[in-house]
Amino acid sequence: MTATVADIIAVMEKIAPAYLAEDWDNPGLQVGRRDWVVKKIRIALDPLPHVIENACSDGVNLLITHHPLIFKPLKSLDLSTAIGRIMDMAVRHQLAVFSAHTNLDSASGGINDVLASLLSLKNIRVLSKTQESSNVKLVVYVPADYELKVLNALFEIETEKIGEYSCCSFRHPGTGTFKPGDAANPFIGKRGQVSHVNEVRIECLVPKADIHRVIRHIRSSHPYEAMAYDVYPLTDTGESAQGLGRIGTLETEITLADLAMIAKKNLNLSFLKTVGEPDMPVRKIALCSGGGSSLMKDFLRSDAQVYISGDLRYHDALDALAAGRALIDVGHFPSEHIMVNVLAGQLKERLMSTELEIDVCGIETDPFRIG
Repeated sequence: MTATVADIIAVMEKIAPAYLAEDWDNPGLQVGRRDWVVKKIRIALDPLPHVIENACSDGVNLLITHHPLIFKPLKSLDLSTAIGRIMDMAVRHQLAVFSAHTNLDSASGGINDVLASLLSLKNIRVLSKTQESSNVKLVVYVPADYELKVLNALFEIETEKIGEYSCCSFRHPGTGTFKPGDAANPFIGKRGQVSHVNEVRIECLVPKADIHRVIRHIRSSHPYEAMAYDVYPLTDTGESAQGLGRIGTLETEITLADLAMIAKKNLNLSFLKTVGEPDMPVRKIALCSGGGSSLMKDFLRSDAQVYISGDLRYHDALDALAAGRALIDVGHFPSEHIMVNVLAGQLKERLMSTELEIDVCGIETDPFRIG
């Protein structure tokens, strides 16, 4: 099987749906063409010049990074600038660059869940929820005699599971009315006459990212010239809602100093920063990968005793102390680079039927050092 950039993007959309990204973000294809053939994929945190150069020299066809190459619209493309050199190098070597940023932070099984797992947190929930569900409800109306044909077409493709149950749907009989126009070619009824037809309403959950593909597939089995259907947005009110940050609990209560040592060991850190008394007892933990200052209000509104993140500011520390809370700043790079190997594993699992080579960039390092 020959895979293209578009094929891999479709898989990434399953792992980290683009709609989960923050409004200011710019995930997705940064450089390249969707029809380029992909034989080798590499995962990295940042699309830096030496990372791009290394990927090009190693024959990589698609580089998937966490941080986007382009955050703001370019007013010009000067090939002598850093971003210009990167794009020039990528295009000349047919290296496509794709990013999954805040959508990968928010996604279930994404960076925040990996960070929570490394800290051995239990009873994990989202710190800052997105109100939109990753699913939509699809409702299709079909003449009664074609009910099973359309239903079987629906089950041929992947609709959303409910728990451990697949092929979940609901059907209800009713009466549909319509009057074909002069240019219509009706399957049932006559032009200019109102028809009353026994129909069945079929509804199911569909991943939002797949809705257009599912509709096209069902339409190919539907007898009507104009298939009647509705797509309803859903609100996720459950504990499993996707969003930024996580809150969880430790198995037993420990001190802030002990938690800092666990974070330092499990994230392989050479240093970290703490705010709060070292002997402060903690059990409920909030966290956010990368730079987490924007979720400080969510942390302070929660009942978590300590917040673990990177790029925390001086005034964040003062706010935490004033509220009797604690902070652990583990750094931006260490709290996000943990996803590189995990994402490579997720892609390998989903692309097992292909002969794609998938590896990780081994030359990235944290830019901060202890003086």
